[in-house]
Amino acid sequence: MEETAAWLQKTFAYQFQDSSLLEEALTHRSVGRRNNERLEFLGDAVLDFVVSAMVFEKRPQADEGDLSRLRASLVRDVRLAEIAATFGLGDHLILGSGEMKSGGHRRGSIQADALEAIFGAIYIDAGFPAANEVIRRVFRSLVDELPDSEELKDPKTRLQEFLQGRGYALPVYQMEKVSGLAHKQSFEVSCCVDELTLGSMGRGTTRRDAEQEAAARMLTQIEKAK
Repeated sequence: MEETAAWLQKTFAYQFQDSSLLEEALTHRSVGRRNNERLEFLGDAVLDFVVSAMVFEKRPQADEGDLSRLRASLVRDVRLAEIAATFGLGDHLILGSGEMKSGGHRRGSIQADALEAIFGAIYIDAGFPAANEVIRRVFRSLVDELPDSEELKDPKTRLQEFLQGRGYALPVYQMEKVSGLAHKQSFEVSCCVDELTLGSMGRGTTRRDAEQEAAARMLTQIEKAK
């Protein structure tokens, strides 16, 4: 674990007092009963709290809904996997033979879980102040670069809020076509705003995705019509 400890020191500027906690944080459940799932559970909670505080401090005018969206954009699994991959965390994972053969060290979900487990392990090793410092160091630039909260809303939400804000009726989504095999279907959905005499179409592998695309195209039409 010496090489891994050196990597952690360089990447997170932290050195474990109890090196067994670092080993546990990097150990996937495919290895056996002693794995990182409990530390991941704890790290997830600590991460949520620290990032919530960071977003709260950074956006003093944001309401609860905006704060929730901003936090979610930072702590979702895909983002954590990106951070972990950037740090090269996959190279230090401890995996069972089957998971190792299937390329588990490159799997985003496993890397994201291990990152949260590291935060949990730091909390156990040195308490909240240490975990808080490490998480803030990791997420500081990401928080600084957060987009406007409006940009994080999905197209359907933005379209609905736009129409409601002007006293218009909500858009009507209608399934137009379903094609493909049962396990690989494609959906086509229309979006209609009668009061604006506008319509759009969206396609996706799920109805929800198709509706989101239709809403996004409707927003584009509305923007062009201004």
